[in-house]
Amino acid sequence: MSARILQGVVVSDKMDKTVVVTVARRKQHPLYRKVINRSKRFKAHDAANECNIGDVVRILETSPISKDKSWRVIEILERGDVAEVSPEDIGRSIEEEVQASPTAAAAAEAGAGAPAEEGDAS
Repeated sequence: MSARILQGVVVSDKMDKTVVVTVARRKQHPLYRKVINRSKRFKAHDAANECNIGDVVRILETSPISKDKSWRVIEILERGDVAEVSPEDIGRSIEEEVQASPTAAAAAEAGAGAPAEEGDAS
């Protein structure tokens, strides 16, 4: 019996020499005949730590390497295009603009709020 080969997308590379690969497949429901998307996550061995999040990889089933890891990355088919931005950095530029000119931001809010109040009163 030959080993299975699957293709999927790397969703996590935070572990050392291990990546988590999501393999998506389409399956038809036996009764209703609707096509359903199913996915499964596999932990795969990446000896050189080459894979990054978003990469499309091909994995091969092997004998167990650890408790959860029975797959090995064969090749990287396509490099992912995921930006390396931490959640803290996303709002940083907006926060710096507001802190740099708090009077301008307050004036803009007051100016925008004043005509709406007058329009409601008439």
